[in-house]
Amino acid sequence: MGIEKKKYEIVVHEYASLSDLPENDRSLVQAAMEATKNAWAPYSEFRVGAAAETEHGKIITGNNRENAAFPSGSCAERTVLSYTGANYPDQKIRAIAIAATTGGKFTSRPVSPCGNCRQLISEEEDRTGSPIRIILYGRSGIAVLDGVSALLPLRFSNSNLKG
Repeated sequence: MGIEKKKYEIVVHEYASLSDLPENDRSLVQAAMEATKNAWAPYSEFRVGAAAETEHGKIITGNNRENAAFPSGSCAERTVLSYTGANYPDQKIRAIAIAATTGGKFTSRPVSPCGNCRQLISEEEDRTGSPIRIILYGRSGIAVLDGVSALLPLRFSNSNLKG
């Protein structure tokens, strides 16, 4: 017996600017950026927008919804994933883009989903059997991940429930 050491590789595709992204991804990021304008963030002023694209090309947006009774609010990713799943349950999500503003400007670095939202993306991938590209926008660069395993390499999934 002994300790086995394993190495997990995480691949992140980095783009310098919005104009460097493929057209589909660029449109999705722009929709997420636009969605920040409708965020309800009176307490933190941290406005997050998310946009999901279904396999049929439909773009659905969501944003964060803060609540004075913390933590009763909802993240942008949770909002868009819930809406998409409820209204388009038979369509796989191809990609999700996330953008955030603070102090009236988009964040310099890409903003990554919180732990709860990572788990929601993981569940959606499990439900549909298909990875979801994750596009994280920042003014100084854009990170693109091929699926949630890049954010959660040791993720909890439905396979853990089966013993």
